[in-house]
Amino acid sequence: MNKTVAFVSLAAGLALTALVLGLPHVAPSHPATPIPVTPPATATNGSLSMTSRLSHPYIIPGSTDLFVTVDLTGVEVPGSKRKPVNLALVIDRSGSMSGYKLQQAKQAARHLVGLLGPEDRLAIVHYGSDVKSLPSLPATPANRERMLQYVEGIWDDGGTNIGAGLHAGRSHVVGSRGDYTVNRIILLSDGQPTEGITDDAGLTEVVKGIRAEGITVSSIGVGTDFNEDLMQGFAEYGAGAYGFLEDAGQLATLFQKDLRQAATSVARNVELSFELPEGVTLGEVLGYRAHQTGRTVRVPLPDFSAGQVERVVARLTVVGSRPGSAVDVTGLRLAYTDLLKDAAVQSGASLSAMVTEQREEVLARQDKDATVYATRALSAKNLKLAAQALREGRKEEAKGYVMQNQTLFEQAGTVASPAAVAEDLAEQKAVLQDYEQADSDEAVGTAVKRSKAKAMKSFGKLGSTY
Repeated sequence: MNKTVAFVSLAAGLALTALVLGLPHVAPSHPATPIPVTPPATATNGSLSMTSRLSHPYIIPGSTDLFVTVDLTGVEVPGSKRKPVNLALVIDRSGSMSGYKLQQAKQAARHLVGLLGPEDRLAIVHYGSDVKSLPSLPATPANRERMLQYVEGIWDDGGTNIGAGLHAGRSHVVGSRGDYTVNRIILLSDGQPTEGITDDAGLTEVVKGIRAEGITVSSIGVGTDFNEDLMQGFAEYGAGAYGFLEDAGQLATLFQKDLRQAATSVARNVELSFELPEGVTLGEVLGYRAHQTGRTVRVPLPDFSAGQVERVVARLTVVGSRPGSAVDVTGLRLAYTDLLKDAAVQSGASLSAMVTEQREEVLARQDKDATVYATRALSAKNLKLAAQALREGRKEEAKGYVMQNQTLFEQAGTVASPAAVAEDLAEQKAVLQDYEQADSDEAVGTAVKRSKAKAMKSFGKLGSTY
């Protein structure tokens, strides 16, 4: 790494550290009576609960950057029977899937068929340059046998026409939806689109159209050749889940996981909104698509299954005025379709910060959990930059971003505890080792995809990233 790059990287790292900690690091005083911790705000009004925190519940006069973290959790439903599902499994059988990968994909499809019952429906689509499919059928014993025979006859052939595969999957799901509340496409691919619609924007529009019809899209990428940004976008716009597999032998596990997520759905059409008071400005919502209109920031979220957790982290700039006064930071509104109540549900919370002239009090009251969550989200930004640099052959620059993350977590550990970030530091060390050993195109591709999948989880996409 040359001196210029090193200087820029160091400056960026210090800037991010300042954002996490909010203030220059001052050793806090230790009063005889401990300062109470500000509790998080919790709201539950249906099948989703919302827990929100401020990284800095106390701020000094003037302008302060702080973080809002919002955890959303699907309610557990002990002992409940899973919902019937209306699925389309869309399998890439292009030439690059030849051999082991296609055999494992077929084995995973057979496993999925075995998990279904007569109340479920499944269509099986496979695509290369053209598309072939077994239309949606109820998974009766006789039809399951027919499905297994159909899977056996899938052979590799042709290019990669993802768009045609998605259109066929959509057609089968729409034609069979009836009274089903769970309608889902599971897409599998190991390569880049080479035929039909090949541009990312066009394929994303296809997924948006599918989602607009109430169908969820999950995407699973296998190997090192697929476009991970495109496949992640499919899951994001399709309100489903994304999975990256280095080994196609894990496909059966991922198919089972996606079926379980689909069959235990508790909420869909989920949207989190931030209402910004006058004087509060949005820096960014880290890792999510966000749309701001006036003083309202809307963040679309995936469908939720029972027990699923997703986290949203936003950076805001707040202006504190008179010491001893409270400053409204944001109002939160969560809106979704509650599948357990079969009704639209809304819940809300408000977050405010107290203004103090005592920097020691600001540090003493800093929320430890929110600080760690914010650090993870910031590290995810660096990890995406690192992955891009590695892909473009700038290995030393890529490693520099990861070393910045190590500094970030070490600083966060002084606020929370070293134990709170020990796993994060170990993960960053593993990323560095990955990058050091990435000496071939295949190794680079694997490291890039690992990093981007890790970044999604660090941004807070915990339940929707396999």
